[in-house]
Amino acid sequence: MKFMMLTYGSEDVYDVDSFTDEQREWLRGIIEFMHELNTDLEASGELVSAEGLTAPSQARTVRPGGDGPVTTDGPFAEAKEVLAGFWIIDVADFDRAVEIAGRIVSFVKAPIELRPVGEAPQV
Repeated sequence: MKFMMLTYGSEDVYDVDSFTDEQREWLRGIIEFMHELNTDLEASGELVSAEGLTAPSQARTVRPGGDGPVTTDGPFAEAKEVLAGFWIIDVADFDRAVEIAGRIVSFVKAPIELRPVGEAPQV
């Protein structure tokens, strides 16, 4: 069963140049944790893909418009938390997906959105 795990965080985390030494150490810890998690999921055969995302300021949103597609700068919605990265995992069941998401939440202290990957309906 495939799931997408989406992780969110503050947009401030992308402004590394303004970080204090303590914030840099915190970020190093997060990165080390993510590498360890990904290594564990690769070893168990459960990791399909995982990627971090660039700052929302580098995003573009494309919407339908009356004269064709309209592109705007930035993410699709204004929010305090922004999508920071994702994993796609292939696990035995929802319980295992929740277990993995719980491991992340316990360390990172940020929400994880867990969504089954659906297949297109037969038409």
